[in-house]
Amino acid sequence: MFRVEDSKWMAQALRLAERGMYGTSPNPRVGCVLVRDEKLVGSGWHKRAGEPHAEIYAQREAGTSARGATAYVTLEPCSHHGRTPPCADALIAAGVARVVVATTDANPLVSGNGIATLRAAGIEVECGLMEAAARELNAGFFARMTRGIPFVRCKTGMSLDGRTALANGVSQWITGSEARLDVQHWRARSCAVLTGINTVLADDAQLNVREIETLRQPLRVVLDSQLRMPPGARILQGGNTLIYAALHDERKISLLQGAGATVVVLPDGNGRVDLNAMLRDLAQRGCNEVLVEAGAVLNGALLRAGLVDELLLYIAPQLLGDMARGMACLGELSSLDQRVDLVWKDVRQVGQDLRITVRVANNGVIHALACIQSIK
Repeated sequence: MFRVEDSKWMAQALRLAERGMYGTSPNPRVGCVLVRDEKLVGSGWHKRAGEPHAEIYAQREAGTSARGATAYVTLEPCSHHGRTPPCADALIAAGVARVVVATTDANPLVSGNGIATLRAAGIEVECGLMEAAARELNAGFFARMTRGIPFVRCKTGMSLDGRTALANGVSQWITGSEARLDVQHWRARSCAVLTGINTVLADDAQLNVREIETLRQPLRVVLDSQLRMPPGARILQGGNTLIYAALHDERKISLLQGAGATVVVLPDGNGRVDLNAMLRDLAQRGCNEVLVEAGAVLNGALLRAGLVDELLLYIAPQLLGDMARGMACLGELSSLDQRVDLVWKDVRQVGQDLRITVRVANNGVIHALACIQSIK
């Protein structure tokens, strides 16, 4: 049974886990605190894949004070040898008396084994404290582990009447500078930023993280069915660019690879990229969260395929009229049953714009995470 003070310490562990927001992928974000005699003796968080896990940092800080302590961990301690040794074994060796875990690990290599290892060593283990918050922090990791595809978040800047660009394609800038800076944080936390070739040809965007400090740049991903990408496009600069195509053209592929891109051909049989296969390939590459920054065509295709988990909408206080471009090509709906139902998650003001976050309601894996978190 959880104790009165447990929530206080788990909340602190969750705040520590958030510090790994930009660097842990493909690993989850994890925090840990060690408490003995109601005093904090050690704390840590996982900072980057390949580096020590949260439990190890906390144990190092605690030293011998870890013996007899309670460990509060936001995710079940690992029980297998990966890039680092098992954290469950480290906690046993440190002599902790009790472990409170927010949620079990969805990774089949762990998934209950860490807790079983601790209990077999005579350590008291309790699980499920602040579980919703812990799972929300790692929605992408849980999505990849449970369904084999990343968590997909579509970001769109739009006017109050839902328009993302003028009819001639001009869209810079609908939203303000504060909203554009806010987007950089979402890019930084994402494993990949996905766009379509039409957006690249129109804007020559780089889709990299700018103006904020980050441990790594996200993979830049372009859907380019017919390999129209110019070898001199800015998105190819510096490598770290992945192009999905439906056309196997050796000459074009060779040119793009020479410019630093990786090209993967995944046709769907209709001249387009297989979206499901693309997301599964990204999951195999260790992508937990994918941020889509695209136009109406790709947004609509992903929504129609049921592959979008969340919409991140920046709404500017302006009207662009019915001739301007919309956010998603969904086609004509003949029945309200065909609509895309959404669940409110967060609404707040960013500069002069509103940022609205909604979850797609019919996504069974992620819907359990959806809730109103704040309206500010």
